[in-house]
Amino acid sequence: MRRLRNVKIVATLGPASSDYEMIRALFEAGADVFRLNMSHGSHDEIRERHQIIRQIENDVGRPVAILADLQGPKLRCGVFAGDSEELVEGERFRFDLDPTEGDSTRVCLPHGEIFEALEPGSTILVNDGKIRLRVESCGADFAECTVMTGGTISNRKGVNVPDVVLPVAALSDKDRKDLEFVCDLGVDWLALSFVQRPEDVEQARDLVRGRAAVLSKIEKPAAVKAFDAILAVSDGIMVARGDLGVELPVQNVPPIQKRLVGACRNAAKPVIVATQMLESMIESPVPTRAEVSDVATAIYEGADAVMLSAESAAGDYPVEAVTTMNAVAVEIETDPTYRDMIEASRGVPRPGVAGGIVSAAREIAETADIKAICCFTHSGTTAELVARERPRVPILALTPFAAVGRRLCLTWGINCFFAGDVERFKMAVVAAARAAREGGFADESDQIVVTAGIPFNVPGSTNILRVAPCEERLIFRADPE
Repeated sequence: MRRLRNVKIVATLGPASSDYEMIRALFEAGADVFRLNMSHGSHDEIRERHQIIRQIENDVGRPVAILADLQGPKLRCGVFAGDSEELVEGERFRFDLDPTEGDSTRVCLPHGEIFEALEPGSTILVNDGKIRLRVESCGADFAECTVMTGGTISNRKGVNVPDVVLPVAALSDKDRKDLEFVCDLGVDWLALSFVQRPEDVEQARDLVRGRAAVLSKIEKPAAVKAFDAILAVSDGIMVARGDLGVELPVQNVPPIQKRLVGACRNAAKPVIVATQMLESMIESPVPTRAEVSDVATAIYEGADAVMLSAESAAGDYPVEAVTTMNAVAVEIETDPTYRDMIEASRGVPRPGVAGGIVSAAREIAETADIKAICCFTHSGTTAELVARERPRVPILALTPFAAVGRRLCLTWGINCFFAGDVERFKMAVVAAARAAREGGFADESDQIVVTAGIPFNVPGSTNILRVAPCEERLIFRADPE
């Protein structure tokens, strides 16, 4: 089932998409990666969805990636005697550690670490930024504030503190339990919430122990400031625009998105653009024109993947949402402007043999009548380097490892095939030609480019390139030894 686009689609599963028939329909509509949101659903429900995805993978005969998204620590205020209060602009309001019920002048904020980090002038946001307060004075157990933007504050509303790096670990006790559960279950990607510093990612990597690739969600201003260091220790990135739009002025989010996508592409690491992409399709069978433009912008920027959240997890039209996103992607990628923008943003060739090989593979494919670039990969690195080039022809990644093939489902343009270990380059060319033919990427009269590393089965050793015919007897005739 060949996709007619390069950008990948991530679909979140939930109450609206929890049985075999619906998840299979989402896959057939275009979903390449399924997201399991650990904020919702019991471990039994997550296990059942995982099993269904693996069954679908077996039934369709191609890799399907699973991304588990950890909840992260949740900062919330306490409760009110009357369940809610109205905060008026210009009036004073106090947060403290007193557990008694709140009123119009104060409420408990049961997170002492927030008070440790606050300074006069800091901003406190409540209820996704709808209420904004400025800290006038603070101590180890209180913060006296002035209401800058008023509104209704009610029990256990979320609290954000955008101005400071909070001394809060990215992994809560719940996250640690969820991490062990999903890693033992066998997910391919683990998304880490509440990342503020590279140490947060390194801590998660230590716990994961190589059982999944680690993807850092960029949703806080501190993460934006430390992005280069966070990217260096991450396997992938999610630009979580919803939370960024709460803690930063909304006009700051588009240039941040563009910069982060470009940095990930330069690093040859996949990046997902997420949150509210087709939000209206939760309740409507068609999106707004603005939402379509939003998806198109991410694709024009060269994002590896675009993501659906509630649209596919809890909406009334999950299949229609995936179908729409697929249609938008196909249309954008056939626009000549798309290629102009992608190629204009391509970085300079990287030093080293592997970088030179993949750059040459792309140039040969674009100047000769080549149908596909086929790369053998043990770790996925070679395929990711080819994808960084954003070639005009399909990329076929052949790997003997199911985990690598599944992980690469998130990367732009890569079509994954499972292949056994090969000992000689001649057999690698034969296997690549067979995959290209059977996948519908080429026929016997066509040529492909094959890249691999000699000696075989050594990660990171890409050092050979060959233009080969797709007919097996011609391959053997050209390489009789």
